Amino acid sequence: MAERKLSPLIAVTGPRRGGKAPRLMVHLAIRLAGGRPVHLRPGGPHSHDMADYDGVVITGGHDIDPVLYASQSEVVPKYDAERDALESAVIDDALMRGLPLLGICRGAQLLNVRLGGTLFQELRSRRKNTSNRWTILPLKTLLVEAESCLRELLGGQRVKINSLHNQGIDELGDGLIVSGRDLDGIVQGIEAPGHAYLIGVQWHPEFLIFQARQRRLFKALVEAAMERKQRTTERLG
Repeated sequence: MAERKLSPLIAVTGPRRGGKAPRLMVHLAIRLAGGRPVHLRPGGPHSHDMADYDGVVITGGHDIDPVLYASQSEVVPKYDAERDALESAVIDDALMRGLPLLGICRGAQLLNVRLGGTLFQELRSRRKNTSNRWTILPLKTLLVEAESCLRELLGGQRVKINSLHNQGIDELGDGLIVSGRDLDGIVQGIEAPGHAYLIGVQWHPEFLIFQARQRRLFKALVEAAMERKQRTTERLG
């Protein structure tokens, strides 16, 4: 029981319906990393304003409504307004409280938007050297920036990743840097220097947890959440 209380609670967001496979895999990755996942979704049993979670994973899914970054829709829309609202609130809360946060795919995009950045609404026309095909297999090449947190976690300059996205990051949000790109120069990783753990990745590491380097993304999140939890306990105790 004492060990359970010490394990950090990690909020995992998702849609009201669907998205079970990514959330299940994120759940497993957090468990393997020593954390306790709790799922937040519109209409779900847990509220985003619950103050006792120690870290956050914003999972992948539908495109983000362009109205959130003051842009007209350029493609046939497939948006989820109630999820956008929930996850925007979760991200804003995490930023305000300094919680460790991992944004996956749309989660990375929404993190960028909440910090004032913008998105490309489609990427097909921007691809010259890479395929636009969706795949959970690690068939695309990630070029990781030197001296980034992402390089430290992934342990290499060229890493194979998967790809399941329509949109991509255009202008960076405040305080963010690019930590990885694909062979077309499309942003695949962002992070905030100086933050304990604030990372967005455009691929889906939860489908690659058979690789130790991908598991480290979740392990580092849980460890940062644990350290924050311990500091908070000592301050209040």
